[in-house]
Amino acid sequence: MNERFASYLLDVARGRRTGLGAAILRRLLGGLSKLYGLIVWARGGLYRFGLFRRHQLGCLVISVGNITLGGTGKTPVVEMLAAALRDAGRKVAVLTRGYKGRTSLWRRLFTRRFAYKPKIVSDGREVLLLPEAAGDEAYMLARNLPGVVVLADPNRVKAGFYAIRNFGVDALVLDDGFQYMRLARRYDFVLIDCTDPFGNGRLLPRGTLREPLRNLRRAAFFMLTKSDGTDVAPIRDTVRRLNPDAEIIETAHQPLHLEDVFNGTRWPLEALRGKPVIALSAIANPESFERALAGLGAEVVRSHRFLDHHRFSAIEIARAIEEARHHDAAFVVTTEKDAVRLPRMEIDAVPIVFLRVNVRILRGAADFNDCVARLCYV
Repeated sequence: MNERFASYLLDVARGRRTGLGAAILRRLLGGLSKLYGLIVWARGGLYRFGLFRRHQLGCLVISVGNITLGGTGKTPVVEMLAAALRDAGRKVAVLTRGYKGRTSLWRRLFTRRFAYKPKIVSDGREVLLLPEAAGDEAYMLARNLPGVVVLADPNRVKAGFYAIRNFGVDALVLDDGFQYMRLARRYDFVLIDCTDPFGNGRLLPRGTLREPLRNLRRAAFFMLTKSDGTDVAPIRDTVRRLNPDAEIIETAHQPLHLEDVFNGTRWPLEALRGKPVIALSAIANPESFERALAGLGAEVVRSHRFLDHHRFSAIEIARAIEEARHHDAAFVVTTEKDAVRLPRMEIDAVPIVFLRVNVRILRGAADFNDCVARLCYV
């Protein structure tokens, strides 16, 4: 789908577009949402009643996912969970779909049919694929998780078998797996973005819900992400009403430092204070990223927003640098996920940096640590 048209549809669904055309389109999207909801309900029933098979792999499987379309900060949570299991003695593999990673024609026509092999992004010792082939999130996980195997393939049942057979793993972390019902798991971790927990409450494509909220009853753990420690009682109440038994863990994305995209030079967060910057992002929730920059004392004089997973061109980067020079900006700042999709360039004017973050647990740390401890003895 054309990126501009997809962005327009998203704006219409979220109510950011007005006028007769947008109103008619919202009606049409509402009808498609009802059809989508029926398909989701039927698919869930087929799995519940055993007409579609859920595969057991004979080892620990944990899923990390969400119920909305993107923007919950899932990749840092996958990283945190996989690292905790690794540090507790498990041999871990992360299974990811490898979204937007390129696959050769030979691989599509031959390898996957006759001699199955997933994309090995990391064998636990070194990163083996670039983001263009692996997908940006898979590459990020591989780079930040030494000692953890990272495999990318839409068929995560086969990828899981491959990880067990070829790498001897005994724990699988399923990235973006809440809707992936083919693979049975022990626990579902569901992430909810505190800044936009359930969108407009409507299913795709009229809203951003991947499935009805009642399906949150499948989750064992909820992680409320991007919380700044303020009152999240309404979100907790909604979750408790839908799933009284699950644990709720409240987290925040904690900025660590700035890092040059091209040469790895690091700056402390204080380098942003009082400085004009250009924000550059292609994520589902750019407002959250820009608020984080403002919260660190930066003055965001211009923001460039692209559709989630956009692959940047040299012209787009040059335009951002030119604007930075025009505004006498200290940095062009992007996200870590976006940084891996920037073209390699010689930059001698304004540094292009990404904001390195990790996940900090605000409430429920004991529940998380207890869960990790239990998982290491099952």
